[in-house]
This record gives sequence, structure tokens and C-alpha cells, in this order.
Amino acid sequence: MLIFSSSDKGGTGRSVTSCNMAYRLSLLGRDVAYLDFDFGSPTAGAIFEIPKLERGTHEGGLHSFILGETTVPARVDIRKVTERPALQERPSGSGRLTLFPGDVGGAEFHLTDDHIKAAIRLFQAVEREFDVCIVDLSAGRSSALDMSLNAISPRVRKKSKDSNDRVRWLLFHRWTTQHVIAAGGLLFEENGILPCAIEAGFDKTEFMRLVRTVRTAVPDSSAFGQKTTAEQTRWVVRSDDHLKALAQGRGLGQDLLAGTTPLEPMLLWREQVIMDLDVNRRLAKPATTQAFDKLAVRVVDDHAWEGF
Repeated sequence: MLIFSSSDKGGTGRSVTSCNMAYRLSLLGRDVAYLDFDFGSPTAGAIFEIPKLERGTHEGGLHSFILGETTVPARVDIRKVTERPALQERPSGSGRLTLFPGDVGGAEFHLTDDHIKAAIRLFQAVEREFDVCIVDLSAGRSSALDMSLNAISPRVRKKSKDSNDRVRWLLFHRWTTQHVIAAGGLLFEENGILPCAIEAGFDKTEFMRLVRTVRTAVPDSSAFGQKTTAEQTRWVVRSDDHLKALAQGRGLGQDLLAGTTPLEPMLLWREQVIMDLDVNRRLAKPATTQAFDKLAVRVVDDHAWEGF
């Protein structure tokens, strides 16, 4: 299965949520590949706490592969190279967790047919080897986004025998006015995801079956602290209602929602994998790992996906 992670803006929590989803899926026994397609800023290595890859690799990363500068993209077994001891452990029954890093100094490029062909080869190869492949795209409208849509187009990709296309397209956004408006624009407006998908050969209805949203860092009244006033609680409720109406009006309503993640203080200081160990130490909220677990299961389960 290919899961594409997109967002209109930086700072949405797209990458950190995707990394946590990858980790959770590996705990469930899935072999997971994480492809860092954020070519301008490939920092997934930092989230997995791999210092030598915190800005990508110098040795033939995904950017080099797409440009034809290497025939085999670099990869690492995250558990073998992370500096976080707890993450080095592979619990019984868990699957592989592999990072395909981007390149240090990679950047946007003018998209060509050769780039699309390289992406097709890459996606086919990782799908054969891994159960789940998460492709973390650059924020906004990008060559990576355009290339990915063309590489999974019905013109080049056949549905599986059970008629379920093993592709998911996630659109991440923060639960704020600006981010909801931006996400709606990225999905529906000119040069957005849906228009580009149709241009790449998708039927509108069929493509929208692949798309779901993820609302990240959703606060509740506890964000005000332990002495939350009645006025603050009422304000949070009104703001949440306003955002729900805004999302519905922008085509990002409940029917398109894959999941939400709560505001997690640990992630305000450091983008990282949140482990059960962090919850046991009372550093992270139980609701955070529960949200990542729930999202991971929903995204890979065909029945849950269709039933959102």
C-alpha cells in the first residue's frame, strides 16, 4: 500500500504524524518504508533521531534517484541507526521500519517524463518489498506532488484483483482557521491536488475515494491550563463549532476525516516518535499514542477507510 502525506503549509504536523504512523504500523507487524519526498527539506531523519541523516543524505537519496543520478536509492534500517535507545529495540512480532532519505541540498525541479518514470519504478519496487509505504511530500504545490499523482495515475497503475486500489492520499492540516482555508485550497482550487489528479487521468469521484484529511494538534480547553475558566471553555466550544462549519464549507467535513491528533506538549519542543515509554513516564499524553494507533489502523483497513 502507498500512503501519500500532503499539506498546504509547513508546520502542520504532517511529517511527525506520518513518522509516528509508520512506527505504529511497524509495531503492528507491518514492514514499513518511509520515503522522504520533501525534497527541499528532507528532515525525517531528525524525527527518527538519526543525526547523520537529519538533513538527508550525501549518498544517493531519493532526489538523486528521481534525477537519474543513482540507480538504487539510499536506505537505512531505522532501528539500527537511530541514536534513541528505546527506538533501537524491535519488539517481538513487529515489522521492519526503513527510511529512504532525501538528499542534502535537494530542491524543486522541472518535472519531466523521465522523473515520472523513475517514480513509477520506485513505487513499484517498494510496494513489492514492503506492506506499507508512506510517501511524505513537500508542503504545497510541488514537483513531488505532481510527479506522484502522475506515477499512480490509472493510465499507468492497475487496480488490485479485489478492486481496492491500494493507495491512500492524506491531507494534513492544523485545526485553525488559516490552515483549514489553506488545506481546502490545496485540495480543490486551481493547480491543487484534485485538478492535478484529473489532469493526470483520474476520475474525480474515484480519486476522492482515495483522499482523507487528518486534523493535527487539535486543542481542547485544557490548553489554557489547570485553572480554565468557564469563559475559556465556552470560547473553545464556539471556536471548534466555527472550525467545523468552516471545514464543511470548504469540502473538508466529517465525511472526509480520517482522524485527529491532540495538542501534544512534547511535540511543541521536539518533533519525534512518541513511544509508549513516553506515556508510561508521564511525559506524553495517552491520547496522543492512542490517536496515532487509531489513525494507523484506519488508514490501512479497507473497511474502515470506506466507512469514514
